Amino acid sequence: PALLEPLFPPQPGASPGFAERVRQHKVRLEWVRAEPAGLRGAVRVLNLAYEKVVSVRYTLNGWASCAEAPAAYQPPGPPDGITDRFAFLLPLGASADATLEFAVRYRVAGAEYWDNNEGKNYRLRGRQRIPPGPGLPQDPDSSAWIHFI
Repeated sequence: PALLEPLFPPQPGASPGFAERVRQHKVRLEWVRAEPAGLRGAVRVLNLAYEKVVSVRYTLNGWASCAEAPAAYQPPGPPDGITDRFAFLLPLGASADATLEFAVRYRVAGAEYWDNNEGKNYRLRGRQRIPPGPGLPQDPDSSAWIHFI
């Protein structure tokens, strides 16, 4: 399977000032993680109204075409009381060796807000995993350091 390598810090929610950026911009990517099923992530939004829709628009071909995946509300919400968390999964299938770009859309109270990584989109580069060759360890734990006393 292909390996997705983020071309941005994959945990923006862990950076200083994240809560303030959510308050200012209304929506921000919190984290992403590449999995065999696709790209999983979480989005934080400012709770402006009860009804809200969060989705992720993405492309694997430089925006020649795109798809949109819904994000689902994740209870219980963050303990700050002013934001909500939504989770998404982008199913990439066999085309995961391409470059993935995405942006997050938040629709609430007749308004629309985007997080597109300051105009650069969130980008992940796909790389094929290189299978271990002859003589290389097959067991992932076999490359661990062992210290004897």
